[in-house]
Amino acid sequence: MSRYLRNLTERQIRKAEAEGKLTGLEGEGKPLPNRPEEALIDSGLAAGHRIMAEAGVRPEEFDIKEKLDAARRVYASLTDPAEKKAAMAKIADLEMRFNIARDARKRFFK
Repeated sequence: MSRYLRNLTERQIRKAEAEGKLTGLEGEGKPLPNRPEEALIDSGLAAGHRIMAEAGVRPEEFDIKEKLDAARRVYASLTDPAEKKAAMAKIADLEMRFNIARDARKRFFK
């Protein structure tokens, strides 16, 4: 981190402290929660996921992934070739949507 950015960050923290914006926060005085699953991913991405989870927001790709898994289970239970073909088309569409949503999220967090 450059010296300028470090100094700017320090000034902003001191200003927030002087204005009392850093007191009375949730979890103040408590140890940080243990989140071992976040050790293997980028800290910015982990923070973004945590903020979305706390706000009750879920990335679109998670919903699509659930639909994709359900479509695959349905496909596995089918025996009629015409139904299997239709189910495979649905799976292909969901896979494409999932990949688009995942790639969009990755680009957003870069």
